Amino acid sequence: MLKIENLNQYYNQSHTLKDINLVCKKGRCTCVMGRNGVGKTTLTKVIMGLLKVQSGKIVFGSKDITKLPPSARASTAIGYVPQGREIFSSLTVKENLQIGILGNRNKIKKVPQIIYKLFPVLKEMHDRKGGDLSGGQQQQLAIARALCLEPEFLILDEPSEGIQPNIVQQIGDVIDYLTKEKQITVLLVEQKLPFARRHGDDFYILDRGSIAASGEMKDLSDKIIKQYLSV
Repeated sequence: MLKIENLNQYYNQSHTLKDINLVCKKGRCTCVMGRNGVGKTTLTKVIMGLLKVQSGKIVFGSKDITKLPPSARASTAIGYVPQGREIFSSLTVKENLQIGILGNRNKIKKVPQIIYKLFPVLKEMHDRKGGDLSGGQQQQLAIARALCLEPEFLILDEPSEGIQPNIVQQIGDVIDYLTKEKQITVLLVEQKLPFARRHGDDFYILDRGSIAASGEMKDLSDKIIKQYLSV
């Protein structure tokens, strides 16, 4: 579904991503993990075209998207929920979702009903401003807005960060539904190891901008965790 080949990225003179090779398989949840500051969020921004790469290639399906602008990547069925959510706080829930629809490649006019089945609280709060929602509700709105694109590939950057446990569980259930029932591919950046293990199929661990370990989630050993994830 998504393949990154020999990707390098710099911030000024700092080499932030080094020879990254990564594959996200269709209908699976691939978790990117690592300590703070190792390049996880940078990687998501590079995939979305928000940061330019020095060298390497990003292929989505059979299409090279390395040089496409962010707007074009959204129209190729890639959804993105950034760290911090970045909803429009002055707009209502309904208006936030309508903005998501604008990028839908199928030119739909209404919010897909599956959105309200996955996040019923959003239907109850249609007319409430985004800034008035709790952190967990804002995260649900951010994910719902991305799903309005009807993506084939969804990037979630720290979706469980600062969220109450019951909503974290709901977000996990949504990830499982998207991958297992809808065959949507998910790239999950996650710090919480139990959450990653519960919902991830494959993992990549970043360390100082490089891939330090990778494999199927069942092969994530205590040795790797101690070396690259323990604080």
